[in-house]
Amino acid sequence: MSGNTRNSAPGAPVDLSFKCINLVADAMLEEPRMGLKPVKRCKDGKLLSQALRLNNNILTDLQGFGETMEKLLSDSSQLSWIDLSFNDLSTIDPVLTTYLQLSVLNLHGNSIRQLSEVDKLACLPNLKSLTLHGNPIETEKGYRSYILSVLPQLKSLDFSGVTKQDRVMADVWRRTNGKQKRAKRIKEE
Repeated sequence: MSGNTRNSAPGAPVDLSFKCINLVADAMLEEPRMGLKPVKRCKDGKLLSQALRLNNNILTDLQGFGETMEKLLSDSSQLSWIDLSFNDLSTIDPVLTTYLQLSVLNLHGNSIRQLSEVDKLACLPNLKSLTLHGNPIETEKGYRSYILSVLPQLKSLDFSGVTKQDRVMADVWRRTNGKQKRAKRIKEE
């Protein structure tokens, strides 16, 4: 653990929204927006926060995300909330899967086209809330059931609570589509 984070509560989110950032590294050049609570800084100047808002920028990829978070945050491994909504991301970058404390991930209003991109997030044990609406994948048949079959630990998807019926539908979807995939694979062999 770097800085003086052990005895300090995390501060407000680092708000870098609406800054016209097109490269993640450029976040270092920006001063976070002031919210109701100021963002705390450690003695080394790094920001003491577990939440990051990079929404409403013009990001097309997350190249350099990990390195930038290391420089920006006092303990980037504790990042638990990331808002990347309303950018122009076409994939879910694997760098997001390195933040094992991640519980909230907002990716709505981007350009993600392949439902299989969601598979990358399956390794995040603490992910409880995910937003993907407003991406081209939202129009895919079985969108909600697919996501919930891949991420059964979600409590909220697209700002809507996950119901028992959603879980039943995801289970049916998983069983039905799993059989279809096996049958197709056997046919191809």
